[in-house]
Amino acid sequence: MAEDMATLLGGLAGLAGATGIATLGIAAVRRPRPYLPGAHALARVEAADPLPEVLRRGLAGLTVPVRPGPHGELFLGAGNPQPGRTLRRLVLAPLFSRARARGGRLCRDQRVPFRLVVEFAGPTRDAETLLRAYRMLDQQLRDHAPLVSRSLDAQLEPGAVTVSIAGIVDVRDLLAAQPQRYAFAEGSFDDIGNPAAPPALVPMLSEPWFRRFGWDGCEPIPAEERHQLHALVRDAHDDGRTVRISGLPNASRAARRALWNELIDAGVDVIADADHAALAKYLNRHPVRPSAPRSPELAGYAPVRG
Repeated sequence: MAEDMATLLGGLAGLAGATGIATLGIAAVRRPRPYLPGAHALARVEAADPLPEVLRRGLAGLTVPVRPGPHGELFLGAGNPQPGRTLRRLVLAPLFSRARARGGRLCRDQRVPFRLVVEFAGPTRDAETLLRAYRMLDQQLRDHAPLVSRSLDAQLEPGAVTVSIAGIVDVRDLLAAQPQRYAFAEGSFDDIGNPAAPPALVPMLSEPWFRRFGWDGCEPIPAEERHQLHALVRDAHDDGRTVRISGLPNASRAARRALWNELIDAGVDVIADADHAALAKYLNRHPVRPSAPRSPELAGYAPVRG
């Protein structure tokens, strides 16, 4: 009898232990990923719904190509518009719903705005169609005004999400004409010191790597390229901008890590890549810290309750 009782108690203890381990495993899976302020996702062409993976991995930004529809609506992708695959339905609505449900933040440890880049693509380039599409986007952002970074009388007020626009030639003139707006223009290193493109209009400078650099990460970086990279980033920060680098070569993981190491050492604020898993894994181990103290987008950032 005593042996039977001991066996029973031992079995219950084992069951409890196994249950505890399983519970811990579930908790580990459900534990939220840390917010990675230096990670920016480039939407993959094949991604039917790009936002969930980005948020799940803790990436702090997303570039999505969009194509204007006949009535101004913005469809995801550069190909033929597909019903239901709109920027509003798949990106804006879930993004702002999440921020509103979490008291004005996308996650508990959010320290910089989530940067959403809306990149106009596709063959439609006529000014009237693009203007109509921008007006619709502007209205959709105004519907979530408490959560969106805004420019009021040339002063940038950061919010939970900063929206930038690329791919419209005259977008700067279009934006600058609005005393109060909820979108910004993409810039490049050529905008450093440009009074026509102040940080309140162009808060982030973004360039593909190979526009100025030839190093592919396979050999040690040339000294002159390292010097140029550090100098450009330093000048951008002194000018009140943050810096994002994209378009890195599709090389081996070792070469990409070498490139990412150099970008972090130079003080680049944001690394953009289509390999979301590898980028998140790397930046979890080598976090990027905001290093542009004069940037109006980062100064005093404190999302409000939506």
